[in-house]
Formats: sequence, structure tokens, C-alpha cells
Amino acid sequence: MAKTSMSQRKTMGRVMHEYAHGELKSGRRGKGRGTGGKVKSRRQAIAIALEEAGASKYESKEKNRRNLARTKGKEATGRTAQQETEGKARVGARSKRESSRAMGGQNARTTIRRSPRRRNARRASR
Repeated sequence: MAKTSMSQRKTMGRVMHEYAHGELKSGRRGKGRGTGGKVKSRRQAIAIALEEAGASKYESKEKNRRNLARTKGKEATGRTAQQETEGKARVGARSKRESSRAMGGQNARTTIRRSPRRRNARRASR
């Protein structure tokens, strides 16, 4: 196997983290018959990690590149199993706490929506 890049190693680490915590699933989640459930086999988890990271020796270079790009998009938008269970919006959120008020996040941003009528009334009173 060729040397993997840093982003590929991070993706493989994230997938193995999901496997270790029982969050890694295989197959079409909840769509039709023959749906896959949680991954129990370590070998299968490694195969999934390599495929998601675009480091599989059984895929072409184009397919590997496409797999890594799709995975990075998933991580950037917070759609991985790890992010969904831990309440993070993206991987590598070090400095900011990224959780909503409903999840008990202290630094979550809040926006107060005012109707245009109230907003105009406040402006007129100034």
C-alpha cells in the first residue's frame, strides 16, 4: 500500500473510532430489505476505513480520490456518525464548543428573531 496522506490517516482514525464505540454501520441505513447494521468485524472496519479514506488498493486512483472527497465533504458538514453522537458540527473543533443550546452548549450562539413590526417600533422610539 502506498504512503497515506495526513487527511487519509485522520479519516481512517475517525472510522476506527466509530468502530470502537459501536457507531460504525455498513450498508444502506434503514432503506429497504437487507439493510446492514453495526460492523462487528475489525477486518471489515479496516476495509471501510481504507475505502472512505481513499487508500484502498482494490480501487482505482479515480475512485479513491472520489471516495476521499466525498468523505471530506461529509466530515465538513457534520454528517459522520461520530459527529452526530458527540454533537460536533465538524471534525477538529478545538477552540470553539460546537453544540446547540438544546444540548446544553454554553457557548452556543443564540439569535433573537423579531418581527419587522417590533423592529420598526424600536427604531422609531430612539
